[in-house]
Amino acid sequence: MSAAAPEPPSRPSRAGRDLRAAISVGLVLGAAVIVSLLMLRQIFIGVVAAAAAVSTVELAGALKRGAGIRVSMLPVLLGGQLMIWLSWPFGLRGVLVAFTITTLGCLAWRFRLGVDGYLRDVSASVLTAAYVPMFAAFAAMLVGPEDGAFRALCFMIGVVASDTGGYACGVLLGRHPMAPSISPKKSWEGFAGSMLTGVLAGALSVSLLLGGEWWKGVLFGAALVCSATLGDLMESVIKRDLGIKDMGNLLPGHGGLMDRMDSLLPSAVVAWMMLFWLLPQ
Repeated sequence: MSAAAPEPPSRPSRAGRDLRAAISVGLVLGAAVIVSLLMLRQIFIGVVAAAAAVSTVELAGALKRGAGIRVSMLPVLLGGQLMIWLSWPFGLRGVLVAFTITTLGCLAWRFRLGVDGYLRDVSASVLTAAYVPMFAAFAAMLVGPEDGAFRALCFMIGVVASDTGGYACGVLLGRHPMAPSISPKKSWEGFAGSMLTGVLAGALSVSLLLGGEWWKGVLFGAALVCSATLGDLMESVIKRDLGIKDMGNLLPGHGGLMDRMDSLLPSAVVAWMMLFWLLPQ
């Protein structure tokens, strides 16, 4: 008997990724977040802390590969965990104190490598600490109130809806590049799709999960679309500057975890601020 022919490898979609793998990984990650929120809110903080740690390592590795920049890993990792875990009992004050300690640690830790490249490495270390764990701490702060699990769900639903709508409309209808020198595949048609799905998701999630007026959900969704798009462009700029395609290769179809966190990190800050303003406790 002849051996069965091997299955052809997965082909990337028109958007340049293995769509089946990307969807599978996305569903697993989404399920982990939902389960953590529904079981115990504090578990979500652990998920955020773990994701921030992995993303920090990936970003630091990308900076080293692409530009020879040496991030002060120990103070950034430890300080990053301090920011996220102190955000639960102490809120913004805990995050600010932890970030200040982390910055001091980065300044001192880099002494051991001498003068050459000191300013470059310390600047990158502080940027990494702010961009990843400090932004992630705002996601952890979302679950602080009694309805915190639903606040975090509104945040996740809004960003996922924005990404999904933008991806679909960009692939099917994209004709006019939004920022061709930064991200050639990102189009204004995709942004319009993001805005449509993000606003709809915001209106539904805020009204159904948090009991807020529909117009507050519209504002919330629109703000998340803008922050998610900005986050995507921010990471694209960093990767182009470093001359790399992905931050890592941990997730099939996605690249590294940091490649999935790009829209979530700034959106966590915006989600916390918008809900604090629109639906104060």
